[in-house]
Amino acid sequence: MSRPTPLQVDDDELALLTDLYQLTMTQAYWKEAMDEVATFSLFFRRLPPQRRFMLACGQQHAAEVASRLRFTDGALARLAAVDQFETAFLDWLANWRFEGDIWTLPEGTPVFANEPLLEVDAPIAQAQLLESLVMNLVQLETVLASKAVRIVTAARGRPVVDFGMRRMHGVDAAVRGVRAYRAAGLAGTSNVLGGLRHDLALNGTMAHSYVLAHDSEREAFRTFARHYPQTTLLVDTHDTLAGVRQVIALMRDEPEVRIGAVRLDSGDLGELAKGARALLDEAGHPEVKIVASSGLDEHAIAALLADGAPIDAFGVGTQMGVAADAPVIDLSYKLVEYAGTPRVKHSTGKINLPGRKQVYRHRDAAGQFSGDVIALRDEPIEDGQPLLRLLVQAGRLDANEMARADDARERVADALHRLPDHLRRLEEGGSGYPVALSQGLEHLQSRS
Repeated sequence: MSRPTPLQVDDDELALLTDLYQLTMTQAYWKEAMDEVATFSLFFRRLPPQRRFMLACGQQHAAEVASRLRFTDGALARLAAVDQFETAFLDWLANWRFEGDIWTLPEGTPVFANEPLLEVDAPIAQAQLLESLVMNLVQLETVLASKAVRIVTAARGRPVVDFGMRRMHGVDAAVRGVRAYRAAGLAGTSNVLGGLRHDLALNGTMAHSYVLAHDSEREAFRTFARHYPQTTLLVDTHDTLAGVRQVIALMRDEPEVRIGAVRLDSGDLGELAKGARALLDEAGHPEVKIVASSGLDEHAIAALLADGAPIDAFGVGTQMGVAADAPVIDLSYKLVEYAGTPRVKHSTGKINLPGRKQVYRHRDAAGQFSGDVIALRDEPIEDGQPLLRLLVQAGRLDANEMARADDARERVADALHRLPDHLRRLEEGGSGYPVALSQGLEHLQSRS
């Protein structure tokens, strides 16, 4: 009997989660004895049209993974079967360890075009091997956090719960996505594994199948509410407002039954929310809240609230789970220095900034973000807060700095208050946020 195919990548397989050319280049570096220190920078050249900023997420996770990456005996045996690698090179890989430095933005930092999310300083064969893995880890969480924070913004302080697992792109995305949602400020998730792993409250109600499995809607509501006091009841299986009336009748006839909320999952959510609120208030139940779901995104939520829909919380699934309007960012991981010499790619439309860098964020007198400067890392800059932090030094993870990754949720909430108002708008438009190059970086770029 063959071994079952695992659903997720095991830790001892992570070193193989790379593109073939990373390994063939690494073997070439090894054969040529190229072992000088290189710096690679992870950044994107332009924002998606639907985004005014991105929320950097996953880069500290990626650095932590890099610090413990190993080629196990099993991984090396599988590489040997590829028949492109010399035995001596595979022996060298057996002792491979990341021994360099990794500088990262803190999780949950708003980031703009050309600003490094992380930079890696290491012997070139070590830094090169990280490319595909790092890009994969950062791409997913940054895309999902950036979508989720827009939905949180649109909800104007009302709780948002993740309902998107079933349509997300694989089990890894579904679990790691909850980490991004937690940073972005979501109140909860229906994803049990994701919520337990990433410490986000578990939320959920019932499906229409539960109602249909009972002989009547009233019976379904009664039994479920007795099982789970203060639960949320799904009221649109047949007729939404008739379902609300059933909930009211249940609370009238059986006062010991406590209902926390009703959930609307189809139809004109705005009008149905107004109708449900009127029925509940008239019956003396202003405490019963209204939760809305069904194909929502930030624009739908903003429109509902602008129209005065009395909705207390939102369940958001597919649109957030696949970041439907901007599912990718054009992340690049580029060599910017080797053996002390700046390196620049001059391909049309794909030029990168040379050298090791730091990003400085400026604030105005009111504490609002007023602009960034991308500078050389060792360039003296008097003003502004340096954003990139040394997380891995000589291959060792700074546990104290890594622990601060858990502060991402608070960091995002603070940053949202400090961003200029126009960056929090939901409609398409350029960021308009000033990002300048320092004098030293401009000079280096001009002669590279």
